Amino acid sequence: MRISYRFLFLCWLSMLPLLAAAQSAPVAQPSPLDGQWKGALKVPGGNLEVIFTVLKLTDGTYFSTLDVPLQKVSRMTVKTQVDSARVTFEAQEAGSRFSGKLAPDAKSISGEWQQPGFTAPLVLAKLAPVAATAKAGKLPPPYRVEDVAFTNTKANLRLEGTLTIPAGPGPFAAVVLVSDSGPQDRDATTDNYRPFGAIADYLTRRGFAVLRFDDRGTGKSGGAFASATTADFVTDAQAGMNFLRARPEIDIERIGLVGHGEGANVAMMAATQPLPPAFVVSLAGFGLAGGEALIQQQVGVMRSVGADAAKLDEMVKRQRSMQEIIRQVADNDQAQAIVANMLRQSNSAMDEATARLGAVQFTSPWYRYFLNMNPAVTMAQVRCPVLAINGTKDLQVAADANLSAIEKGLKGNRDVTVKKLNGVNHLLQSDPAEWTIVAGERQPTISPQMLEAMREWIALHTKR
Repeated sequence: MRISYRFLFLCWLSMLPLLAAAQSAPVAQPSPLDGQWKGALKVPGGNLEVIFTVLKLTDGTYFSTLDVPLQKVSRMTVKTQVDSARVTFEAQEAGSRFSGKLAPDAKSISGEWQQPGFTAPLVLAKLAPVAATAKAGKLPPPYRVEDVAFTNTKANLRLEGTLTIPAGPGPFAAVVLVSDSGPQDRDATTDNYRPFGAIADYLTRRGFAVLRFDDRGTGKSGGAFASATTADFVTDAQAGMNFLRARPEIDIERIGLVGHGEGANVAMMAATQPLPPAFVVSLAGFGLAGGEALIQQQVGVMRSVGADAAKLDEMVKRQRSMQEIIRQVADNDQAQAIVANMLRQSNSAMDEATARLGAVQFTSPWYRYFLNMNPAVTMAQVRCPVLAINGTKDLQVAADANLSAIEKGLKGNRDVTVKKLNGVNHLLQSDPAEWTIVAGERQPTISPQMLEAMREWIALHTKR
């Protein structure tokens, strides 16, 4: 969800939009900002390549992420503001921002990067979509691909996605893919990397039907993402399973959930409800309680970029205090006033407006819900088979701590498999040295080890 070593880790805000939710249309209107923006930030000793990915949501706000490959930063969520041709990307808690002017041809943004003690000019160039050329000459897959729509009756919203079905009459075992935090399209697209598309292709070629869908308020799905909590996403996953249960090509008794990141917790929660999945696969899932998971995320990334023990202790103390305020003060106006004051006191470079917007995010429905979420309570009620896979290079969900917590939480379940994969990060990517080379450049590659471990386990638990 991060730029120089001065940035604090904010990926846990990726579920949160920038403003309060408004009534949304079923499909977001295209924006000239949609897409990827790349630039070279000059820092002492060289350049840092920064990449912003921008998506306009159906409620008119923007969801944006930042990647800094040299700093091993991926999908850091940043706040986006647009005022006429002026565009601002901001990491609030670090007091850092980029503000620039969008060129008339909408192909570049020229401006200035600012953070405490450092200012530098930066030009972002819009990257051409790769998908348009990637499809040229591509053979059709050896399975059926169908654009589908289904309804979440509890939330009264329509969700759209893609269903891939193996060749043959079936009925087939099937999975519903449940995305990580933040508004994601059906492929869970990050830059030119599409992990859910890769998972669907891998499993469907090997005999499993796969449903993946745009998150509510994203892509072609209706609803408002802004006001949704983790519990709301459970109902979306349940709607996906019910859709598959009505398909004659799908075996009703062999439908599972595969969740990534927060989506793994969604899958676990769905497994405690009526009409549960036949099995759950947790990919980079949380085992720690919500508040502790948020802190550990920040600690992991700050430590990876060289933050010393004193800074880590200071950050942890500040975050625990802020979390306790949010828990204890139910009135949002009062909580936001306190949090905004805490943000400004911890960072003198932060202006009042930025602190106020940050406080709104910290007191949003999703943040309040996630802060008090305890996966151990949920997992104690899960009775279906569970596979949990976490990677050693995951800076957002530490493998050892979270797998240990998952194992402990599922101790009453007789069918639990836990795997820790070396070199796999939070985006389920393999070690960069193993990435495929396209046009002379290494392209992010989903971990083959993870794919096969998942396929083998699902095959074992769905065989007739």
